[in-house]
Amino acid sequence: MTNSSIPTLSHIHAKSPSLPMHNPTLQQWLLTSMVPAPIIVSFFIVVIFYIFKKRSRNTIKTKKAPEVVGAWPFIGHLNLISGPKPCHRVLGELADRYGPAFTIHVGTHPILVVSSWELVKVCFTTHDKSFSSRPVHKAIKFMFYNEDSVSFSRYGPYWRELRKMITLNLLTHHRLEMLKLQRVSEVEACFKKLYELWTKRKYDNALVLVDMSKWLLEIPFNVITRIVSGKYNFASKVERYKNVMEKTRSLMDTLALSDAIPYLGWLDRLRGLDNAMKRAAKELDSVLQSWVLEHRQKRVAVSAGTGGLVNVNEEDLEEDFIDIMLSIMEKNQLQSDDPDTLIKAVVQEMILAACDITTVTLTWVLCLLLNNKHVLKRAQTELDTQVGKDRQVDDSDIKNLPYIQAIIKETMRLYPPGPVFERECSEDCEVGGFRVPAGTRLWINLWKLQRDPNVWPKDPQEFQPERFFNDQTDVDLKGQNFELIPFGSGRRMCPGVSFSLQVMHLVLARIIHGFELKTPTGANIDMSTTLGMISWKATPLEVLMAPRFEPVFYM
Repeated sequence: MTNSSIPTLSHIHAKSPSLPMHNPTLQQWLLTSMVPAPIIVSFFIVVIFYIFKKRSRNTIKTKKAPEVVGAWPFIGHLNLISGPKPCHRVLGELADRYGPAFTIHVGTHPILVVSSWELVKVCFTTHDKSFSSRPVHKAIKFMFYNEDSVSFSRYGPYWRELRKMITLNLLTHHRLEMLKLQRVSEVEACFKKLYELWTKRKYDNALVLVDMSKWLLEIPFNVITRIVSGKYNFASKVERYKNVMEKTRSLMDTLALSDAIPYLGWLDRLRGLDNAMKRAAKELDSVLQSWVLEHRQKRVAVSAGTGGLVNVNEEDLEEDFIDIMLSIMEKNQLQSDDPDTLIKAVVQEMILAACDITTVTLTWVLCLLLNNKHVLKRAQTELDTQVGKDRQVDDSDIKNLPYIQAIIKETMRLYPPGPVFERECSEDCEVGGFRVPAGTRLWINLWKLQRDPNVWPKDPQEFQPERFFNDQTDVDLKGQNFELIPFGSGRRMCPGVSFSLQVMHLVLARIIHGFELKTPTGANIDMSTTLGMISWKATPLEVLMAPRFEPVFYM
């Protein structure tokens, strides 16, 4: 047989049109292979079966968390969490039905809701980096300088440098000690006003009715604005900022439809929400920009000699957080295209966060003490024993007041300032055997988690500070005990924990040490909460007060 008589590949293909021409390599292998066809077929069947089985096993192991039934088209479960009952209570009831991890949809966004400390620990240890970003809502874009703040910027190099600047330069133990004078002086000024209020209204040494909701909002605001900006409460610009901040709080609690369903943003514009946020942002920026400008002018005058300062007063000579941040910017220790915007974002965030956390906690502390008078009495006894009756409480006394510390812990356990806090998953991961795709939002229901009877076996719904002397003696608020994390945990934990606790402990100790407290009617305080992001008391807290000691004590 000549070579011309040997059939070529092209000849075979011409006779066998079923073999595709676009893969000659495969054709050659099939035609020239000495392996019997049944073995080849069997091999591929085994491979396909193995792949299918492996995928099925992985699917079983990493299924998504159970989804709550009753989702509506387009809005998902928005109807469930936007009713008259607070969101954290609704989510708590759903956890009783679906378990400690379940899924809901708010508009187009899938949300994993977690209320178990074991699962939270996985989120903020094993997958901490994956959950280190927060969703960006419309209020953040418009009123918080579009993610320039440490709380709302995306996790990455910029966030890490910003967080480093704040933790190493503004909120260190050394820095807070340096600012002790300003902090204590503002607290003392507020307590003098409280005593003066009693002297003006009292009749025959009787108790005087005081709106503590307003007073407890003013005292942390005065402290933080003094430390951050050097401004005293009587400054007109501070009052202006305080007023617009109230508008900001209200707008932050207003549901933006575009946050749930992005293509409905036009409805937010139609109902005036966008313009309202922009107006509030403009007012806030105007005040904050004037503060930054004043600090820049002061620095120029100081560098030129004190003669450049006109009408020098005490606040001009104090170094505050704005001064420190300006120094950092001048040394190029933090790169920013717009240093003023960065400073304003940090200042606004620190003031709002410190005021809200401190005010909400102190409000609930007084409510719980007035509803549990035996706890109030024991706390006053501890203060009288450790501090005495001839002087007021100082920061240095707090370490000797374990019951006061336990009261703060127990209050934040039952009434965390933010009962539900939010993160966003940046990459696929697995939590508690459930698959969490990238882009899923994470809601931690602190209100439910911190009342878990498996962790707090003795009356978890009741106010019992004594529990921190028994089974939970080592539990603190620093984010490592996942059964009690009102300040969060992981790399996104609130950086101002130490500062907030210093103010809370000092203010609480001075109130109950210096004044007798009673309810106006003798009945229990109403404990209902608002429906927003922060668990404010729904009704004003009015308290009857009178001094416990002689007038010289308050001078």
